[in-house]
Amino acid sequence: MVSLELKRVVVTGLGAITPLGNNVSQYWQNLLQGCSGVGPITLFDASQHNCQIAAEVKGFDPSDYLERKEAKRMDRFAQFAVCASLQAIADAGLEINEFNAERIGAIIGTGIGGLKVLEDQQEVYLTRGSDRVSPFFIPMMIGNMAAGLTAIHTGARGPNSCTVTACAAGANAVGEAFRLIRHGYAEAMICGGTEATITPLCVAGFAAARALSTRNHEPTRASRPFASDRDGFVMGEGAGILVLEELEHAQRRQAHVYAEIVGYGMTCDAYHMTTPIPGGKGATRAMELALKDAGLFPNQVSYINAHGTSTLANDVAETLAVKQALGIHAEKVAISATKSMTGHLLGGSGGIEAIATAMAVATDRIPPTINLEDPDPACDLDYVPQLCRRQQVDVALSNSFGFGGHNVTLAFKKLKG
Repeated sequence: MVSLELKRVVVTGLGAITPLGNNVSQYWQNLLQGCSGVGPITLFDASQHNCQIAAEVKGFDPSDYLERKEAKRMDRFAQFAVCASLQAIADAGLEINEFNAERIGAIIGTGIGGLKVLEDQQEVYLTRGSDRVSPFFIPMMIGNMAAGLTAIHTGARGPNSCTVTACAAGANAVGEAFRLIRHGYAEAMICGGTEATITPLCVAGFAAARALSTRNHEPTRASRPFASDRDGFVMGEGAGILVLEELEHAQRRQAHVYAEIVGYGMTCDAYHMTTPIPGGKGATRAMELALKDAGLFPNQVSYINAHGTSTLANDVAETLAVKQALGIHAEKVAISATKSMTGHLLGGSGGIEAIATAMAVATDRIPPTINLEDPDPACDLDYVPQLCRRQQVDVALSNSFGFGGHNVTLAFKKLKG
């Protein structure tokens, strides 16, 4: 039944498969320590590519969570999502059963979906013929399968969907899940983003667009958000999944609460396929809308987890957007770009960055922006360079912006009252 009264929504579970660790504890500790997950590409022979570095997930074995036969019928992006979802549900202590399954759903975003299986099966088709293409090719490739398989493996029969808004997809998934609970369509949602695009064709495509760093000789220093000598983003992979719950539902279970999610802003630049609108107007409105949705003022923001891709245009546009959205308070806000450590997970980035933002609220610790020795003069805010910071974090924003002009901001705060 839809509620006329807006419900409060909290984060009760977290799960992560990332270049910095295959659970939230490893991921968070490595963020705080300023570790880089970037290294030479090992998932394929990149010797003929201009870009030969990426932030790969390391030591991941889906059979730790899934039967081997089941895992083989999933593309890597779906494996990441299902395993991170199982982590998040366990962390939340949420039991999904016949009594509540229809009130628990899943929304998991991805920018590209099953690209690895697409590349592999194209090769099979060209070299061995059409009758040798796998019958699992299509269900392994399509982007909605991360959310669908998560429901299959958890029994969640409530709202189920997939956001496909490029690098904003994971954040959109969290925002839409928040709205479903807030308006009474669900009591709990499994949400976030996933991606596995460190493949020959994808790396070649982004390199052709001159979007990727080619700092192959020093991979751990290649992702350099807001730095004067940044030369593009570093491809990452993985998944970040959150369990969101209606507050009273969580309290009845005596669930641990990381943070309250209080606002969601979504806009479009309507300007260019890949370049943000000059001045960051779309990103500005996303932040403004998230604060308005939350009933918060700009001077209440303690921390922003920046989109911070390490590309020339995006970092400048985001800096301008923060200044416009927060006014004079922008100079007082701590901002960090965790992509400096994780690389850019595309559709998965909004999920792992929402986790980092919720953890900053929960622990009053802010991850650093590494590799920021010489900031771009046009990027002149407090980016928490090099070292993590202990600081009270009452309100935090997480920004995600994607090709096509998609802009998303999520607002989190400490649970009070």
